[in-house]
Amino acid sequence: MLIESRPCSDPELVALVSAQQRELREANRPLASVGASFPTRDDVSYLVGVVSGRAVACGAIRSIDRTTAEIARMYVRPAYRRRGIGRQLLDALEELAYQAGHSVLRLETGTYPPSAIALYRSSGYTEIPVYGEHVGNPQSACFGKRILISA
Repeated sequence: MLIESRPCSDPELVALVSAQQRELREANRPLASVGASFPTRDDVSYLVGVVSGRAVACGAIRSIDRTTAEIARMYVRPAYRRRGIGRQLLDALEELAYQAGHSVLRLETGTYPPSAIALYRSSGYTEIPVYGEHVGNPQSACFGKRILISA
């Protein structure tokens, strides 16, 4: 898989985020308040996973402050799941955050599907209190991880 940085206006990225939002709606999971406007944010760094010339996965890093970044919009098209693509993308997002000088990562995911939570836990993330616009949403699960930045 090739992982590429893409601008927020990239049509393949927008299509992936739209597919993610559609899947969330079908699962009756309320979208975060950033919802449909998220792909147009210029303060977010986006990565796209490409397999055989097709964009099949996406994810983003948003800087919260000098030390903290949020991983968001992790999505793998259903036909490409269970191939390690999500883990490769998560690793690339962590590296992007590391290169930007962040030492703390956090993310929000739904309590569905359990495979997303398993991915985060197996990658060293631990559950943290629900934060921000996710407070009060019983379908939210939040995770955090410290990454070591060498001197």
